[in-house]
Amino acid sequence: MKMLLSYFGTVAAVFLTIHFVPGVNAEGGWLTILLVALAWSVITMVVRPTLALLTLPITIITLGLFSLVLNALLFWLMEAIVPGFTVDGFFPALLGAIVLSILSWLIHSVFKPGPSA
Repeated sequence: MKMLLSYFGTVAAVFLTIHFVPGVNAEGGWLTILLVALAWSVITMVVRPTLALLTLPITIITLGLFSLVLNALLFWLMEAIVPGFTVDGFFPALLGAIVLSILSWLIHSVFKPGPSA
């Protein structure tokens, strides 16, 4: 149940990101938004930790700013994975990744499920 709530929080964050960030579009409606949320969840759980470890030296040299670039590139990568999802360039991808991360954090912290009784 906790995983399902987390996924729907990510769906809400993706929906809001698509509507707030110019240059980020979803052509297929809700199905595309659900697929983008699923792809972003898999990318953040599997791909990003590995790439973050591999790019740790450059991240340290840039005082952590390269992690923003890495997130933007992964966000942009979703365009190739999810049909109907388009990102119009690097800067919309950068802004989309930042907005999606902030909204995901905010939604997950506000709607964090309490302890089971």
